[in-house]
Amino acid sequence: MTNKTIIIGIAGASASGKTLLAKTLIERVSATGNDDIGLICEDSYYHNQDHLSMEERVQVNYDSPKSKEFDLLCDHIEALIAGETVQVPQYDFVNHTRFADKIEQAPKKVIIIEGILLFTHRRLRKLFDVKIYVDTALDFCFIRRLKRDVGERGRTMDSVIKQYEETVRPSFYKFIEPSKKHADVIIPGGGENQVAIDVLSTYVTKILDK
Repeated sequence: MTNKTIIIGIAGASASGKTLLAKTLIERVSATGNDDIGLICEDSYYHNQDHLSMEERVQVNYDSPKSKEFDLLCDHIEALIAGETVQVPQYDFVNHTRFADKIEQAPKKVIIIEGILLFTHRRLRKLFDVKIYVDTALDFCFIRRLKRDVGERGRTMDSVIKQYEETVRPSFYKFIEPSKKHADVIIPGGGENQVAIDVLSTYVTKILDK
């Protein structure tokens, strides 16, 4: 029996179903009465860009590992493993910089980290007990991303298409798809894969019941 915190990483293409998988898994596990599980999104760790003009912010490649403050994410995961509470930054997708407010994340027995570039960072990979890659066809990802960014992030259709063509798709092939080799488990379809959710929820529930 151990009190070790289990860190689960979920990576994959933008809009591949990572967040849905993570949230569905948490809902399924919580329904059994286990609430000692938390979620942190990689998107929260985009660099603060208050020092840049809006024109400069728009030009940033947000699908490159350089766009994320991964060392801060690693520091926060290590602190949570050590039983400390952390202050997670929150990102403003409309203005391309961080909000002033942060969200407090307390230690949990199981913590899920989800994001597109998680497995590209060596220090971060070493912190994961389980690495899951969500493998979804890019045409589905694009449609989901278009609906999300226009409906939830204040973007225009033209800007989403332009960004997808110029940075999102090329960065997927350059950074994200190659990181799949680091995964312990590859799940087609993400949060819509009910068999995978059944298996993962059973695994996580067993950890929480120890």
